[in-house]
Amino acid sequence: MATFRTWTWGACLLLLQCLLSACTPNDLTFRTQGRVFGTEVEISIHGEPRARADMLGARVLNEFDRLHHKFHAWQPSMLTALNEKIERGEPFQADQEMVDLLKAATVLAERSDNLFNPAIGHLIRLWGFQSSEITPHGPDPAQIRRWVEANPRLSDLRYDGTIVSSRNKAVMIDLGGYAKGYALDRAARILREAGVKAALINIGGNILAIGQPGGRPWQVGIRDPRGEGSVATLALHDNEAIGTSGDYERYFMKDGKRHPHIIDPRSGETVDLVASVTIITSGGPDAGLRSDGNSKPLFIGGPRHWRAMAERLGLDQVMLIDANRNVEMTEAMRARLAGAKGN
Repeated sequence: MATFRTWTWGACLLLLQCLLSACTPNDLTFRTQGRVFGTEVEISIHGEPRARADMLGARVLNEFDRLHHKFHAWQPSMLTALNEKIERGEPFQADQEMVDLLKAATVLAERSDNLFNPAIGHLIRLWGFQSSEITPHGPDPAQIRRWVEANPRLSDLRYDGTIVSSRNKAVMIDLGGYAKGYALDRAARILREAGVKAALINIGGNILAIGQPGGRPWQVGIRDPRGEGSVATLALHDNEAIGTSGDYERYFMKDGKRHPHIIDPRSGETVDLVASVTIITSGGPDAGLRSDGNSKPLFIGGPRHWRAMAERLGLDQVMLIDANRNVEMTEAMRARLAGAKGN
C-alpha cells in the first residue's frame, strides 16, 4: 500500500509570513507527501483552502496507489498477469487503459531503435532490479546472452480490441521507466478538472507544473548525481515536465563498478557511462509521460550518441552528466539555465 501524509511545517511557516504581511489564504501552498512507486512523492497545491488542498492531494495519492498496484512489475498485478499469459503463449484480457499505455510505449520504443525497451523484464529480473531491496548480482553471461538473443520487443504484442497476445514468449513487460510519467499526467488531469490553477506534482524527481504560484513560476532543481543539492535551478511553467534518469537511486556496487537499474537491451549489461540525463517536455496531455520515457534512450545512448537520439526524439532541452561529472547540454537548455541565473 502507498503511504502518505499532509506536510504541515511549510504551511505553518507560510501562514506566519502571511499574518505578518497581510496576504490572503489564496497565497498559500499546501503540500501532501507520501511514498509510492518505490519513491517519494509530493503534491503542492497553491491558491486553494487547506481542507480542499488536503482532499485533492489525497485523491491524487489514491490514484498513484491504483496505478502502482495495477502496473507493478513483480508483485501480483494486471501487468504480472499479462506477463504470465505471454510466457504461456496465451492471450490476456486487458483493459483500454493498459492497451493505450502499451501502444504509446511501443511508439517510443520504435522511434528510439528500441533503446527504450520495456519488454526486457527478464533481463531486469536477472540483474536483481525487480525487487524492493537491491543487492549485488553477477548474472551468468550465458543467461544474459539468452535473453538478448531472444530479442523481446513491444512490437511483438498483438491486439484484438483489449485482448493482448505476443508472438514472442520472451517478452516480459516492466513499465518502471514509463508508468511514473503516466501518473504525472493522470494527477494533472485530476487537479485541472477540479479547477486547480497552480500545482506542482513530484514523483521521485519527475515533476510536472500546473500554472504558477503567484507572480513567479515554480522553481525546481536538477539534482547533483554525485553530491548533495542541485547542479542547477530553473523555472517550470504551465504544462511543462522535467524528467531525470539517474544511476544514483536504484543501483549496486560490485568489484568497484556501479551497476544502475538502466540496462542496454543490445548487450544486456547495465549502463555505467552516464550519471544522469535530464530533459524538459511540454504541451499536450502527455508531457509527464514523455518526460519519463524519453530520457531512457538518451541515457543508454551515452556521451557519444545522446545528441543524435535527442534530435531523433525531438528533444531540445537536455542535460547529460557523465560518470566523470562532465556536463553536456543542448543550446536550448544552456540558454534556459542562463536565463534562470539572470532572474
